[in-house]
Amino acid sequence: MDTVEAVEAVGTAIEVAGVAVIVVGMVAATAVFFHRLVRRVPFAEVYRPYRQGLGRAILLGLEFLVAGDIIRTVAIEPTFGSVGVLAGIVLIRTFLSFSLEAELENRWPWQRRRTAAEPPSARERG
Repeated sequence: MDTVEAVEAVGTAIEVAGVAVIVVGMVAATAVFFHRLVRRVPFAEVYRPYRQGLGRAILLGLEFLVAGDIIRTVAIEPTFGSVGVLAGIVLIRTFLSFSLEAELENRWPWQRRRTAAEPPSARERG
């Protein structure tokens, strides 16, 4: 096995790990969700943690997928075309990560975190 094949295999393995992280995270979050529903926990108390668990799994999986793309594209064939395609993929995945992070944290990244004692502002409530 030469270097190109080894790098290709490592990039593919990292991408497979990213997909596995998403699938395992989804299954685990769904199992916890249904377990809490069976225990008669109110749906409103179960739904938000479920979405957060799914979002975290997707975010972590996206990080693996981006790493795999970078390894496979830059290390194997760094042409302008392949780097351009990689830039587009990274841009789309970064936007997805940014959107998911904002959804999970319920705030924009440039906003400071609220403490537990601090009530939400009028804009956040309505």
